[in-house]
Amino acid sequence: MYPEPLLAPMRQELTRFGVEELRTAADVDAAVARPGTTMIVVNSVCGCAARNARPAVGMALQAAVKPTHVTTVFAGQDRDATERARSYFTGYPPSSPAIALLKDGKLVYMMERWQIEGRDAGTIAGELRQAFEQFAGDAQPA
Repeated sequence: MYPEPLLAPMRQELTRFGVEELRTAADVDAAVARPGTTMIVVNSVCGCAARNARPAVGMALQAAVKPTHVTTVFAGQDRDATERARSYFTGYPPSSPAIALLKDGKLVYMMERWQIEGRDAGTIAGELRQAFEQFAGDAQPA
């Protein structure tokens, strides 16, 4: 585990966009139990993929249609929360970073590390906006 002072900027890069941190398994269960569409971002210290995933999330959240709830867990740091979040990603191996959309507690969209790595933030954000349009129909326009 990395010391928290090194992680703070990586956490803040998402929380400044209004993303809610889930730090325990109970936090994850409570978030997933809420009605509507929930996005869970599996944050990571990985420089090659996470450095583009975090700003992509912020860009995507500027869309008119977005998930009802936007959350994050931090892989390798908040281990119980990350493990619980991944338990909802049925059929997908652990991946970080990763971005999932759950609708009423069921996985409807998954963007794995291999779909993030080597791509710029704008491209990632565009794909997330398309997923929001397709799966976050319950959301209210901004």
